[in-house]
Order: sequence, then structure tokens, then C-alpha cells
Amino acid sequence: MLPNKTKSRTYRRVKVKISKGVTTHYKKRKPAKAKCAGCGKQLAGVPRERPIKMQNMPKTAKRPERPYGGFLCTVCSRKKIVAEVRK
Repeated sequence: MLPNKTKSRTYRRVKVKISKGVTTHYKKRKPAKAKCAGCGKQLAGVPRERPIKMQNMPKTAKRPERPYGGFLCTVCSRKKIVAEVRK
């Protein structure tokens, strides 16, 4: 009887070359790409990593260093900043 992780597609299958030939390793899948809260476009500069790996990353590597970085895309953040200034 195979373990559950080998039968289901919860884990992705990675072919790994070893000295005896090729074997299959099972790794957890990466989460979806971060999306803009305004338009839904994929965010640039935000890594697509598992939470445990994100915890060990420095804060500057997790999201861009600008207002609304990691939350809004550049177009939406520019529109929001201009709208705030015009008030």
C-alpha cells in the first residue's frame, strides 16, 4: 500500500538524479502568485514561497520598498497616491 502523499497530487513529483539512476522526490507545491488588491494583476517583486521560507527571508525581500508595496501594483498605487494628494 502506497503512502497517501505519493498517490494524491498534493505533493509535486520531482525527478532527482542520484548515483543509482533517477528517483522521485515529493515536494509541497508553491502557493499562488500574489495579486493586486485593486485590479487583480500579478505583483512584481513578491516571491512565491511557502510560509516557512517567507519567515526566514528579510523584510525587504518579501515586498517592494514603496507605499502599498506588496499590496497594490505600480499602476494602482500611483493612482491611489495621486488621488490622496488631490484631496
